[in-house]
Order: sequence, then C-alpha cells, then structure tokens
Amino acid sequence: MVAAAARDAYPRIVGALIRITGDWDLAEDCAQEALASALQRWPVGGVPDNPAAWLMTAARNRAVDVLRRASVERVKLRDLAVLERGEPAPVEGGELPDDRLRLVFTCCHPALPLEARVALTLRTVCGVRTGDIARAFLVSEATMTRRLTRAKTKIAQAGIPYRVPEGAALPERLPGVLGVLYVLFTNGYNADGSPAFADEAIRLARLLGALLPRVATAGTTDLSEISGLLALFLFQHSRRAARRDADGRLLTLEQQDRSLWDHAAIAEGVAILAALDARASGGDGPYTLQARIAACHATAASASDTDWVRIALCYDLLYRVQPTPVIALNRAVAHGYAHGPRAGLELLAAARASGALEEYPHTLAAEADLTAREGDHARAAELFRRAADLAHGDAERQALLERAAEHE
Repeated sequence: MVAAAARDAYPRIVGALIRITGDWDLAEDCAQEALASALQRWPVGGVPDNPAAWLMTAARNRAVDVLRRASVERVKLRDLAVLERGEPAPVEGGELPDDRLRLVFTCCHPALPLEARVALTLRTVCGVRTGDIARAFLVSEATMTRRLTRAKTKIAQAGIPYRVPEGAALPERLPGVLGVLYVLFTNGYNADGSPAFADEAIRLARLLGALLPRVATAGTTDLSEISGLLALFLFQHSRRAARRDADGRLLTLEQQDRSLWDHAAIAEGVAILAALDARASGGDGPYTLQARIAACHATAASASDTDWVRIALCYDLLYRVQPTPVIALNRAVAHGYAHGPRAGLELLAAARASGALEEYPHTLAAEADLTAREGDHARAAELFRRAADLAHGDAERQALLERAAEHE
C-alpha cells in the first residue's frame, strides 16, 4: 500500500515543495522522510483514509521544521501553511497547472544534457533511487549523484523557470519531453534494461495525456503525439512476458509465444490509434507512425500473417519525417520482408553509405537475416558472429551467436 501511494503522491509532494521553496534537495529529502515514516507507522497504526494527503502533510511538516531552523523568509512558510489546508499555493498569473507537469517540463528542459534529463526525471518525478539509476547508466552511484547535483545546480543558476510552457512555447518544448520519455522507455525495454523504467515511461505518458489538455491552448497545440507515444509503449511492452524463454534466452518475434502477450495492452493501443484516426488531425508524427508499425506486429495472429507491405509503407512515411540512420536501417528490413531480400539489401547498402551504422550490431544482424533469406547461410552465419562481437549486452550477444549457429 505504501508503494502504491508513493507512486502517485511522490511527484505531487516533490513538485509542490519545489514550487514553494525552490530547493530540490529539500523537496526530495522531505518526500523520502515522509515515505520512511509511513513505512514505520502504517503497518502498526493502519493505513490512513487518504494516504496521499497523509504523506503530503508529513513532508510539509518536515519542510516547515527545516525552514524555520534556517530562518527563511516568511512567504515560503506561508505557502507551506497553505498546503496544510489542502489548497494550492498562489502562483504568478493565477494559473494552477498540476505540480507534476511543472516537474516534468523542468526536468526535461533542453538546457540540460539528454542523459541528465532522463536521470533527473527518474529521480525527481518517479522517485527511483540514485543507485538504481546509476546501474542503468553503467556508472557508480557517486558519479550519478554528481550528475544529478550538476543538473539541479544548472536549473538554479540558469534561472530555468519552474512552469509549464505557454502559447507557442508549449508545442516547441513538447517533443523534447516526449523524447525523454522515449529514452526512459528504451532503457527499460532493452534486453538488459529494467522493466520498471518502461513502466514509469508508460505512467508518465498517461500523466501527460491526462493533464496537458487542461493547460494547452485550444487549436494551437497538437497533443496527438502523446497518444501515439503511449500506444507505441503499450504495443512494445505487451511482449515483455514472451521475450525470453525458460532459460532466459532472448526470443525473436517469430519465436515468441503470442498467447503470453498482454492482449489488454494491445487492445488499448489499437483503441488509441482508432481515436486518433477519428480526429483526422492531419499527418502522423514520428511516434504515431512507429505505433502503427508496432500495431502491425502486435495484432498479427502469427509471424507469417504480419502485414509487411503496410509496415514498409509506414517506414517510408517515417523516413520522410525523421530521416535517421536507424530508421533507414529498419526501413530496409521492412522492405526486405515486404518485397524480397534483394530489395532490403539494396536499401541497407544505401543506409550504410554514410558510415553511421557501421558500429551498430543491428546493422550486421539485419544484413545477416536478409542474406540468409537469399540462401547464403554461410555468409549469414559469419555476419551474425560479427554482430555478436559488437553487441552491448550478454543476452543480445548470446542470441546473435545462436542465430549464427542455426546457419552453420
């Protein structure tokens, strides 16, 4: 019960205290102390009727104690007193957007490096422990602590405003926020990633979808990409229970037991895309196009039933919107399945011309797969082994070596 209450209350508490005090460390410390107090008291005295309000009051009281000892200005203590009555503290301009939105947009501010944005979002919005974030980024806890401290210092020294952008600034900033959520999800979805990070990305995408329409100016901000991103997450994460076999080995889409997929999540993703179609708001953005591609995989009864022609068409559209090397690679694979391996290999050669994909293991894996489908199994085995040499994790490396063995 404490964990469930904390998941919802933590960003509210931290956001409210940051708004009032401007002190990120104080806000996080008080929120953590409130949670620790709940872990001690609730099992003995029972869970309160309103756990979130209990946690907010406990954090607020701790902040008041700290600030009184520090003899801070009265306005901060006044605004903290307002929290005791459950009322929103006054903010400039009279607007009262949810504190969680302020927190998300501040953590994802483009003035911060991308890695710092992701880490700060995990720590401050999601309440993930610094040590867990450090492990995800393959650094020591001390190093991650320093990075988080630098990010908070940058926010303070650069005068980054603690607010949700307004007017034309909102659509300008929104892609950056969605990009952070995408990286967060990827850190959880990767073979050696933590599924909890993917869960947090889904939760934050839902939060944005629920709260942003309240502050966005009607007709000026297209929020469809939030829905597209959520649908993409749902389709991808629906396969989490089927991605490994009983021995922990990674399985390809063709090898997965589709009965293990989360079909409720797939149905929700399909409904989201149907709602977007009904709005007819114009051309799809990159996340919505990726969601449509993922939907083709998620809704196919079997691998052989996959609509590769539609997937290839979606990749053509996606490449026009976002012509990155990785999308070019995936487009080549899609065309290889839709129109034959030779077509895929030709597009793959074009995608590799810039040299940006040469140290990417999936490039060689894609070439190996298409080469095997052309019938050259010896060459495919060699390519899979070379891809394994470039793999970043043990699970991915082992899967590639097993595919090499299949063609020897």
